[in-house]
Amino acid sequence: MLTFIGLGLYDERSITVEGREALRNADRVYAEFYTSELIGTTIEDLEAHHGVEIEVRDRAGVEQEPDDMLEAAASEDVAFLTAGDTMISTTHVDLRLRARDRGIETRVIHGITAQTAASSLTGLQNYRFGKATTLPFPYAHGADGLPGSVTDTLEANREDGLHTVVYLDIKVGHELTEDDEYMTADVGADLLAEEYPDMVGVVVARAGSPDPLVEAGTMTELADREFGDPLHLLVVPGDCHPLEADALVELAGADREDLEIV
Repeated sequence: MLTFIGLGLYDERSITVEGREALRNADRVYAEFYTSELIGTTIEDLEAHHGVEIEVRDRAGVEQEPDDMLEAAASEDVAFLTAGDTMISTTHVDLRLRARDRGIETRVIHGITAQTAASSLTGLQNYRFGKATTLPFPYAHGADGLPGSVTDTLEANREDGLHTVVYLDIKVGHELTEDDEYMTADVGADLLAEEYPDMVGVVVARAGSPDPLVEAGTMTELADREFGDPLHLLVVPGDCHPLEADALVELAGADREDLEIV
């Protein structure tokens, strides 16, 4: 059995009760934190809290060299952990399909994801979000200005009146920096402000923690502010229902005159 478990958004307590039980009953536990991380905890604290040993795999160890995990899952209960929801914004469907090709039973136990947290914290209605995008560090894509994956998504969603979640880049032990690096919302807003200086954005910082922050402004304004510890993301509102506009004004300090209200 190979069980994919989402750990939630912040620390060792963010996992669901169902996920916690499956994790503690597993014979072997693997994890990856290159797609996202739990900022409020450490591997050691995760292990101590749940009474397990966790082998952390890098991207190659998951996507190119998963055979040892699959071999273990053929005869044991194996748990595979990720931050957030295990199948959201990840490539782990491939790993699940490889397991099924070998006749290995699989299971998915969901966790809270940043997509739903962004909707909940901003007051924007979940069904009015369009396609999400990720804003990479400039050194990671090598192009001048914003990559087309970002501008095309923003413009298509805005044309349809839809909200956009902009995930901010994470580099875990990147070869150019050697350390983990998290794009902060002010850096993301500064990059976006080069093409969209007056576009309204909403910063969501530390979702799932005891002190999440939600703050709105134009990209130019957000670029000059500080938002504290990671993880951060940006939401670009589309056309707002009056109730959504009320929420952005009350919960995020948005200027109502800057919003598109329908």
